Amino acid sequence: MSVPTVLVVDDNDDIRELAQLCLETVDGWTVLTAGSGPDAIEVAREHKPDAVLLDMMMPGMDGLTTFEHLQSDDSTRDIPVLLFTAKLQARDRQVWEGTAIRGTIAKPFDPMTLGDQVSRTLKWPTRERA
Repeated sequence: MSVPTVLVVDDNDDIRELAQLCLETVDGWTVLTAGSGPDAIEVAREHKPDAVLLDMMMPGMDGLTTFEHLQSDDSTRDIPVLLFTAKLQARDRQVWEGTAIRGTIAKPFDPMTLGDQVSRTLKWPTRERA
């Protein structure tokens, strides 16, 4: 796989910027960002990223609603989506079980291993680090 492009969607500027910084500098990936569900849909349609890291709890349009919009659009349906969430209790998982969501990344996350977590979950090759 060439250098992946990942869309990071989170309404929290600090989380979005930290994820972007680490994925770009530690992993060498191209990172797009969006601060809301509607913005994420627009960016995904325009740029067709290799994956989306999608915040579960956002004001206005939450992560699951955003995911449903991505799934209903032929141009974004096949983009793998991972949920960025602090809600990893068994009862919370029922909300997205049975969907095409590929996995979850727990918040808080370790910024230095975020790319490895994404790669393992999506079965992408991991980079050798010096």
